Amino acid sequence: MAKSAKEVTYSSPYDIDGRLPLHQAIPLGLQHVMAMFVGNLTPLLSIMAVCGITVENYGGLRISLLQNAMLIAGLVTLVQLYPIGPIGSRLPVVMGTSSGFIGMNNSIAASMMAGVAAGTITSNVEAGLYAYGAVMGACLIGGLWEGVLGFFIKPLRKFFPPVVTGTVVMAIGLSLLNVGINFFGGGNNNADFGSVTNLLLGLFVLVFIICLKHFGKGFLSQTAILIGIIAGYIVATIMGFVLPTTGVTAEGAEYTYSWVVQWSKVAEADWFAIPKLLPVSLQFEISAILPMLVMFIVTAVETIGDTAGVTEGGLGREPSDRELSGSVICDGIGSSFASLFGVLPNTSFSQNVGLVGITKVVNRFAIACGAIFLVLCGLFPKVGAIVSIMPQSVLGGAAVMMFASIVISGINLITKEPLTGRNTTIVAIALGLGYGLGAHSTALQFMPSFISHLFGESGIVPACLVAVILNIALPKDEKNLEP
Repeated sequence: MAKSAKEVTYSSPYDIDGRLPLHQAIPLGLQHVMAMFVGNLTPLLSIMAVCGITVENYGGLRISLLQNAMLIAGLVTLVQLYPIGPIGSRLPVVMGTSSGFIGMNNSIAASMMAGVAAGTITSNVEAGLYAYGAVMGACLIGGLWEGVLGFFIKPLRKFFPPVVTGTVVMAIGLSLLNVGINFFGGGNNNADFGSVTNLLLGLFVLVFIICLKHFGKGFLSQTAILIGIIAGYIVATIMGFVLPTTGVTAEGAEYTYSWVVQWSKVAEADWFAIPKLLPVSLQFEISAILPMLVMFIVTAVETIGDTAGVTEGGLGREPSDRELSGSVICDGIGSSFASLFGVLPNTSFSQNVGLVGITKVVNRFAIACGAIFLVLCGLFPKVGAIVSIMPQSVLGGAAVMMFASIVISGINLITKEPLTGRNTTIVAIALGLGYGLGAHSTALQFMPSFISHLFGESGIVPACLVAVILNIALPKDEKNLEP
């Protein structure tokens, strides 16, 4: 008997192009949103603090910018999943506001504000808004520059063999371990960072995820991250209402963390709001644009590493030239698009690379469900507010596992080729300098701020640079270089 025209054939979540039923696709997509939600908003909160865009002075603007950040992350992720011409990789790469630009953006903003205050920059707007507009203008130009770079990935591919891309992926994972532990402890900006409550909550989530992942079957195992985070959220909410956290900070100040206050933020949020185009006027300052162009080269390298991490961790292979090119082009064009909505550059999110490595779920339709949820968060602020008040230690329980899995993906890439003496030297020196500088950026404290931001923020840049140089410089003849 012939199949009905309306009958849909569903496939596996491990099939990149297959169709899943919504009851399966939505949870799989939501766990990607949970993994990146806080990180997507943190860079904006940082730059707004530097520019003086506070709740008291610019409360409406702050809400608009955070709302736009969620909307843009969802839209750019959809383009990454379902390309528009050359823009997009057609891979399960989740996009969001890049934290790699925080140091550079804050430095540019502070410099612009000082220039306005000193009268060397003429402006008819307040210094903070002018500085924010200068960062956005630089992001617009920088994103277009990265988009152009994406078209030249194929001739540059020879400089990124598995030993180099694997080293970059490892550097990304190692640089995020500190971030994961920061979340695990409750976030070092919170007064109760490192409290027993936060540590136990993070541990509960981590153990819960491990149990589901390795003792659960099928759907329970696939959605272990999401279920673990939801379970942690529920436990945290109960603890928050029943046992409000109180204590004394290292400075001797008393604090109380009340969930009644946290849920009041949800009550205050609007049900629906239309995103605003150009919420801050763009400014174009050459002193802001030039360092931003360099940073976009850096983020292109990181995107190459993340894309390689996704294909290795989820598909067991290296990315094609077309996939790398589309990923980088989407990264750049998406960042320029984001600047028009007052949002910082968008890039591939490494925590989601780790999630793909853990679950092996690469289905684009499932990831698209998560992207659509981000779009809805941008249109319905109350939905986003519910996710935004999630305790960071809950996310930390999942982040520790996800970030460490990125390191494993890097190891898998490196070991695709024999670990000869030559390759061992490349990996050892690149990680030694890269991760070392990322962990101890004060080693560059006497260098110009441009250099310290570029090489000391995460260690990814020096690791990549050293790996590329050594790969070119060291002889390929291995007969005298075996360990």
